[in-house]
Amino acid sequence: MSLRQMEYLVTVIEETSFTRAAEALHVTQSALSHQIKALEREVGGPLLERLPRGVRLTPMGRAFLPDAELAVRSARQARRAARAAAGSRGGELQIATVHGLAVGVLTDAVARMRRLYPAVQLRLREYVTEDELRERMARGIADLAVGYRLPDWPGPCWEIGEEKVVLVVPPGDPLCGRAGDGGEPVRLEELADRGWVRCGMEPWIEGRQFLDLVCGQAGFSPLTAVRVEHPTTAARMAAAGAGVCLVSAHLATSLVPADQLVGVGPPWRRPVTAFGRSEPTGAARAFLRLLTGERPLA
Repeated sequence: MSLRQMEYLVTVIEETSFTRAAEALHVTQSALSHQIKALEREVGGPLLERLPRGVRLTPMGRAFLPDAELAVRSARQARRAARAAAGSRGGELQIATVHGLAVGVLTDAVARMRRLYPAVQLRLREYVTEDELRERMARGIADLAVGYRLPDWPGPCWEIGEEKVVLVVPPGDPLCGRAGDGGEPVRLEELADRGWVRCGMEPWIEGRQFLDLVCGQAGFSPLTAVRVEHPTTAARMAAAGAGVCLVSAHLATSLVPADQLVGVGPPWRRPVTAFGRSEPTGAARAFLRLLTGERPLA
């Protein structure tokens, strides 16, 4: 089997589609399918199951994928490292993160990176949970990741800021009068009878979802009014009047009117961290400098 065949398989899984994988690899779908079938013949069985919408791994494919990914990621990293030796003016940069940080913390940094280094191709990979982000980074999915503090991460880490959690309330809500930096924070006990908009991407802490944990500490169980998948959806639903929700301030400020964002007391803050498997070079180093507020590379 060839490294190219393994790369084709890994790309199909990454893109969850033969069509998108062929576009990413700059090959025809027929050529891609031919190489995947050749790989399956060599390993002695099917690795992928073709579905009406997308693909999924067979049991044999799930056993084959981790080592194939390791080989492909190592080859890709080697290519990027070689290109990075010439500096940050060209090449490719792969960044991994969770959805909430992608649409909050990273938006300005990515836009600035594009302005300063237009020859660098950026690929942003978003994951639902921090555990998934960590697991994929350990397998070499990207050059640099942005997530939350990882005290036991084996590679280098850099604190790049913090995430502040705020409350989104419906329009005209009595709590709107406490919005703004000078407003009196809302204590969770005041929200015991409110309906909450809950997000499927809500973090888990100590084996419980964050809202269940903090409300339990305040002496009540939150009343769930609406369940959604993404934090952006939760913020918009709450802002429209479907309930109240907790959301990152850096995410909410672009989605919700300022008078509907209320501070929570005592304030909740989480450190935001960049991390990688090795010291960054080239484009990754330039992007890290933007995240940490250092001067861009010349």
